[in-house]
Amino acid sequence: MSYLPLIITFILFIVGIIGTVLPLLPGVTLIWGGMLLYGILTGFPPGLSWDFYLFQGIAALLIMGVDYIATAVGVKRSGGSKAATWGAAVGLLLGIFMGPAGIIFGPFLGALVGELLNGFPLDRALRSSIASLVGLLGGIILKLGIEIAMIFWFIKRIIPLW
Repeated sequence: MSYLPLIITFILFIVGIIGTVLPLLPGVTLIWGGMLLYGILTGFPPGLSWDFYLFQGIAALLIMGVDYIATAVGVKRSGGSKAATWGAAVGLLLGIFMGPAGIIFGPFLGALVGELLNGFPLDRALRSSIASLVGLLGGIILKLGIEIAMIFWFIKRIIPLW
């Protein structure tokens, strides 16, 4: 048995996990892609059926939406307005181009600007901004948890194949 497909897959898993924390890399796409590449390189062994890839794909899509959902929930729970939610989303999108610090502070600044433009006082704007940051960080933790579960499920499926 060749270990090369497994080595490549686990490298993609590691880079994918790093990409979840430093979103300049497409984290979950690399993880799901690593599983698919393993299947292709090994002839799709019995443990890796179409339903496995379908459910892994659904988990990957869920992860892709977590950043936006978690940030919006954080803002909404703090009593933030729609302007703060939209500002945080725009800040996240713009922050992606500014590296890890932009991804963390983009939603914070976006929510702050949204609330200030909406005429809210600074203390309320800051509360919404902090909530967007907490939501984003909570989202990262949730994404990591789902990704680790995906990887463990993959490992559980391929171990009997050795």
